[in-house]
Amino acid sequence: MNLNRRQFLQTGAAVALTPNLSMAAESDLLPIIDTHQHLWDLDKFTLPWVAGENEPAVLKRSYVTKDYVEATKGLNVVKAVYMEVDVREDLQVKEAEHVIALSKSDDHPTVAAVISGRPASENFKGYITKFKDTPEVKGVRQVLHVPSTPEGFCLGDQFVKSVQLLGELGKSVDLCMRPMELADGAKLAGQCSDTLCIVDHCGNADPKSWLPESRRDGQDVWHDIDTWKRGMEALAKQKNTLCKISGIIARAPKDWKAADLAPPINFCLDTFGPDRVIYGGDWPVCKVTAPYADWVKSLTEVIANRPRDEQKKLLHDNAVKFYRLA
Repeated sequence: MNLNRRQFLQTGAAVALTPNLSMAAESDLLPIIDTHQHLWDLDKFTLPWVAGENEPAVLKRSYVTKDYVEATKGLNVVKAVYMEVDVREDLQVKEAEHVIALSKSDDHPTVAAVISGRPASENFKGYITKFKDTPEVKGVRQVLHVPSTPEGFCLGDQFVKSVQLLGELGKSVDLCMRPMELADGAKLAGQCSDTLCIVDHCGNADPKSWLPESRRDGQDVWHDIDTWKRGMEALAKQKNTLCKISGIIARAPKDWKAADLAPPINFCLDTFGPDRVIYGGDWPVCKVTAPYADWVKSLTEVIANRPRDEQKKLLHDNAVKFYRLA
């Protein structure tokens, strides 16, 4: 399937709802801008993490635009912002050039990108400056919760200088970090007040933390609730931060339901407020536990009692504002 952007929008508004969604009229579905869209073509890019023995089998294949269009069919996803996928470091420029081309093309719902980068490197300035006049590049991310990244890594002098540089260039930084270290993210944001800092995946909240042990699939939870809450509150106090409502479904238990996701989602929405939250699909990582449509349906249930204008800000309007999307 190869749809141009106008055809994609029409498809998203016209096809029947999937069986997993309520049968409300599709015109009632708010438009969605997905600010966390992963795509990867394993024939073009090497992703070292994909080969990991603990990675779910569902992620060990390519996922390209036609797969995303199929996954989001009928959900009124009108635009998407690509999120870097931790390619091999020597392929970062190639990845950036690839997604810039996607974003410029009418054949893809992707309209902008957050590219990979290594802010702790002295070479970062030369790397990111290549894209200073590229409006499709909105920001940079380095995943910080991998075992090879030590605690406090984002507070190193070079890392801080690089994040400050991003603000000078009009770019943002995504913070994807261990929930026990969110306070470090708040300190970083405080030192980089001119840089928009976007907290990924509700601060990597683990919804199992709110569940009884009998429903945790025999797994340890990633964090205690109080430490996570304090970290998110510290981040929210920094006015240059946003919270991305995304990602937590991948850590849900096998028999999860919308109510299991509600506590961390509602805390984030209440703590950051309706003007500093944005939606992310985290596809295809969400497939570890559920299809994209189930994530949208569940989030819609969680926010159903909130004012309609607040729902629209979360799902669409705030992304337009902060990513400067037409």
